[in-house]
Amino acid sequence: MSVRMKKAWQELTAANVAALGGELGIYQIADENEHVFRIGFAGGRSLFGLRGELLKALEEHRGRRTFFRVEINCQYMSRYEELLMVHMADYGSLPAGNALEGNRKIGRLSIG
Repeated sequence: MSVRMKKAWQELTAANVAALGGELGIYQIADENEHVFRIGFAGGRSLFGLRGELLKALEEHRGRRTFFRVEINCQYMSRYEELLMVHMADYGSLPAGNALEGNRKIGRLSIG
């Protein structure tokens, strides 16, 4: 399994989000050039799981062409933190949408 999320991007539309289930997991949101600007998760307190979280994102980014991809994962918090570390290793900073989440400590990841 690759550390990076490699699933295909889908356009963030109401129809694509409606097709999702209520599972726990993680997601990435990207701009029209497929540059990730937010990594998030649907956890035990997420109403309607991944579908609910992406419906919120759809409202937040209405009018902008955005894309998403998801990974169903019961260990969502570990995977979420892993994806943040991968982004830090690749780009030297958190995605713009995650940078304002407070004083979150991010570990370091050495990618071979």
